[in-house]
Amino acid sequence: MRNDRGPAVGVGAVAVRAGTILLVRRGKPPYVGHWTLPGGTVSWGEPLADALCREVMEETGLEVIVKELAGHLESISEDGSHHYVILDYRVEIIGGDLRAGDDVTDARWVPFGEVTTLQTTPRLIQFLQEFGVM
Repeated sequence: MRNDRGPAVGVGAVAVRAGTILLVRRGKPPYVGHWTLPGGTVSWGEPLADALCREVMEETGLEVIVKELAGHLESISEDGSHHYVILDYRVEIIGGDLRAGDDVTDARWVPFGEVTTLQTTPRLIQFLQEFGVM
C-alpha cells in the first residue's frame, strides 16, 4: 500500500528516576493495551520539544524539560496502516502529578526489572537496552 504523504513524525519521552522508567499503557491503536514511552505525533509547524512537552502533559499530567536525543526508531506496520519515525528524547520531570490521561489507560513508574514482564510495543525493550537506558 503506497501513501504519498510520507511517514508521521513522533516523539517519545525517556524519563528515568531511582531505577524506574515512566511508561504508559496505550488506549488507542496501534498497539492498544501495550506499554510504551509517553509521547505522540508532531503537529504541522510544531517544534519537536513543544510536541513532546504537550504529549507528556496530556498522557501523564507531568511537566518536562526536553534534554538530549536518546535515539530513534521506525515503526511500519505489515499491513501498511501506519508508518512512524519516532525520536525519543531524555526528559527531566519538573512538575505535575502523575495520572493517566488523554489516549492512555495507565501511567506509572515501572522498575527496570519489571519492564520485561509487561506487554510492550515492538522493540521497546531492545531500544531501551541499545541506547543505554536500562
